[in-house]
Amino acid sequence: MKSMARLGSVLFCLIVSTLLWLSSVNPAWALTFPNLLALSKPTDPLALHFVNRLSFGPRPGDLEHIQAIGVEDYIQEQLNSDNRLNPIDLEQKLNRLPNFNLTPIALLQNYLPKSPPKTRSPQEQSQFTKQLRSVLQETITAHLLRTTESPQQLQEVMTAFWFNHFNIDGLKGRNQLFTASYENQSLRPNVFGNFRELLGATAKHPAMLFYLDNYRNQVPNPRNPKVGINENYARELLELHTLGVDGGYTQADVIALARIMTGWTMLPDKQLPNADLKGNGFYFDSKRHDFSDKIFMGHKIKGTGEAEGEQVLDILAKHPATAKYLSYKLAQYFVSDRPPQSLVDSLSQRYLETDGNIKAVLDTLFHSSEFRDPQYFGKKFKTPYQYIISVIRAGDLEVTNAVIVNSLLKQMSMGIYDCPTPNGYANTEEFWLNPDALLRRLTFASIMSRKKIGFLDSSAPKSLPLKPEDLYKTLGNIFSENTQQAIANSPPDQGAMLILGSPEFMYH
Repeated sequence: MKSMARLGSVLFCLIVSTLLWLSSVNPAWALTFPNLLALSKPTDPLALHFVNRLSFGPRPGDLEHIQAIGVEDYIQEQLNSDNRLNPIDLEQKLNRLPNFNLTPIALLQNYLPKSPPKTRSPQEQSQFTKQLRSVLQETITAHLLRTTESPQQLQEVMTAFWFNHFNIDGLKGRNQLFTASYENQSLRPNVFGNFRELLGATAKHPAMLFYLDNYRNQVPNPRNPKVGINENYARELLELHTLGVDGGYTQADVIALARIMTGWTMLPDKQLPNADLKGNGFYFDSKRHDFSDKIFMGHKIKGTGEAEGEQVLDILAKHPATAKYLSYKLAQYFVSDRPPQSLVDSLSQRYLETDGNIKAVLDTLFHSSEFRDPQYFGKKFKTPYQYIISVIRAGDLEVTNAVIVNSLLKQMSMGIYDCPTPNGYANTEEFWLNPDALLRRLTFASIMSRKKIGFLDSSAPKSLPLKPEDLYKTLGNIFSENTQQAIANSPPDQGAMLILGSPEFMYH
């Protein structure tokens, strides 16, 4: 509450200083905000809470939709999003991107230079680098189109959530090719499924194997001291993907897990020409595997090869520490930066009862008294990503130039696929709330409220500025008396900016 008051104070001072200057120039400028209030029906606070947390913010008509069908039907509609088709125009836009839905094998066959790296000419390497960037840009474009336009919003929210949980650096080398497949073929189909399946899909994807260096992880070779055990993936698998830092494992368990995962690598380049295009590029190399028996967290793991890794993933997915860790992260994302322990406990219990069924855990979360407690309504500070996507959705804007949108996110330190550390981006207020970040948001709100589509694509014709009354109808009555007064005293062309830059819109 103190931080929200601090944010409100900072923003309100900026707003008031702007209005004082404007009123000195032309005191006749004014909006009548009370008239805006009369333009829409009273907003159901619970419906608004659900649309804010289960989506990246309402688009025009979303609030009316949830209030018409009711919260319960909205929950089931979003949890069972496979039954809903994307709009035809969205599918057409995605179909114009030739690479974003290809497998890593297909992409490598299409773009990997024939010459090995040591004999590759500068021209070949330069061309390959350009192709990597082009494929990644398509991936970013597809991602933004889905998050801003898809009606299956909870699926988009959970895809982003799990990508951040199983984070990879999309700008690292070949991951510029692999990231689309990692999101679309490993994460997206499993966001409401079984956590064990999701865990296995990430463990066997070349994007993760490459990012955390498990493709280098192999049994030590006395004749070549440069190769051997690499603990990177094993450590993050325990600390970030499953048990959590306090999950009860030791350094000996990390080493044992690294030995268990030896040989989990990517298909060698020389085998690519004859590889199955439908494959994702995972390859178990028995010559690199440590076939000795291991002890992992009290479990004896027989040296059987690839099956050892599968056995350990089973152990980790079923572990109570994993249930607790994942439940805390979900409660923190959807409810509060400091979620109530009662909610974490009930989600953990549901996870264990259903053998890690993500949809069941989410259903329990959305029906919990804690999620529906008004003290948490509008109290989660938006990350830069959530803020920018929510502006685009609220204004019913079209992303015609993803490069510009992503460059803005980079300026706000949250570029898409651009987090280099395996712990992903923070989602708490204390990390993102600072004066510089607020000024960047206000600048963005000002530009977006004026130029609309023309801002997203400089070659496109400029459309009409956003109208405050349209934004209010989309967002509902979320504004404090101070914000209402500031908007009421503003000139007509400043109303939309003040709404998008208001303290209330910074939260969800």
